[in-house]
Amino acid sequence: MANFKGHALPGSFFLLFGLWWSVKYPLRYLNKVNTKSCRSNLFYQRLDLIEGVVKAVFSLIGILAEQFVPDGPHMRLFDYESQSWVHLMNWQHSTMYLFYGLSGVADILTYCPLKLPVGLDRLMLSVAVFVEGFLFFYHVHDRPPLDVHIHSLLLFAVFGGALSVAVEIFKRDNIILELFRTSLTILQGTWFWQIGFVLFPPGGGPEWDQRDHDNVMFITMCYCWHYVAAIILMANNYFLVYWCVKLKARKNGDEIEIGLRKKATTDKTSKIALLNGSDEE
Repeated sequence: MANFKGHALPGSFFLLFGLWWSVKYPLRYLNKVNTKSCRSNLFYQRLDLIEGVVKAVFSLIGILAEQFVPDGPHMRLFDYESQSWVHLMNWQHSTMYLFYGLSGVADILTYCPLKLPVGLDRLMLSVAVFVEGFLFFYHVHDRPPLDVHIHSLLLFAVFGGALSVAVEIFKRDNIILELFRTSLTILQGTWFWQIGFVLFPPGGGPEWDQRDHDNVMFITMCYCWHYVAAIILMANNYFLVYWCVKLKARKNGDEIEIGLRKKATTDKTSKIALLNGSDEE
């Protein structure tokens, strides 16, 4: 959809997944290194399964939204009467959602009893992100400079994310790669919203001069600010999770310590009774 909603919808999807990953991956990592509060792998596998279902549902919603809006193609790719393509921009967005839907299906099948190869879920996610960038690379030709530039900046986050996920195929559960991917996903989400505000100001706001080079310079700087905000948000969530895990570990540690003290006291009492019995003999 070539309007504000058409950019806010994918932006919301990416932002929600980025925020979720900024909590999920630190929680799994910290629970893994903290043996006192370690959770079973089954718990996180169930989370990944639910995540795949949500990803597939979000993708289906995106496809339906692109196809069946009032001015959408309604599943028509070519109009034989006018001999022209029908809303190819909507079809490109639908194709992007389709590959993310396939990634969600791969997530679901990975945790079903089908014995699929390990890393297939990461492979499909990497392909989906790459396809997104591939489509957007040819999405803005013959447009005003600001329109081309603001979409081109998105490609850095997209192709960076695709590369990061591709490395995760071979280095699975690497917290650095996961956090890097998370930061780029949050950046994608906020930048989609920024594109909507710049190209399609809601509420009849003033339009940007898309041929003014100063606007191009500001948007480039704004892109960097978006990434700083993503890093700060992710770091904040990491330390919140760390604090919660630490509190739980401290609580469990106190319980364990009390148990050890009780055991030590019992052993000491047994030894004293044994010595007294020996003296009487």
